[in-house]
Amino acid sequence: MEGLAPALYRLADLPDWEAAQQTGFFASADLAAEGFIHTSELSQVLETARRHYAGRGALVLLEIDEAALAAAGVRVEREWAPKRGEFFAHAFAPIPVAAVRRTWPFREDAAGGFALPVDLEE
Repeated sequence: MEGLAPALYRLADLPDWEAAQQTGFFASADLAAEGFIHTSELSQVLETARRHYAGRGALVLLEIDEAALAAAGVRVEREWAPKRGEFFAHAFAPIPVAAVRRTWPFREDAAGGFALPVDLEE
């Protein structure tokens, strides 16, 4: 989507995303447990899915406008993840639904793999 602010991506369990539709804010267990919501760059989504979301059932891939997070006062910091050898963006507050640009159903295939939505393939 040319001309748009950079995006972050989050795999969300369907019940968490459904709750966000009611409250106006996406929050997940990691926010309560760790103090932030894990997000990924697009290039990190599939490996994150493979490592952490296999067998989880119905998921939703969220595309989050990073500039909208900043405008809403949500602090985002990129922090080093030694196990992955990469930086990951962490959002230190619930994510306003208004900051989510697009969503896609995200499911594991019969072979246990994941694929990006066609319009996001790199």
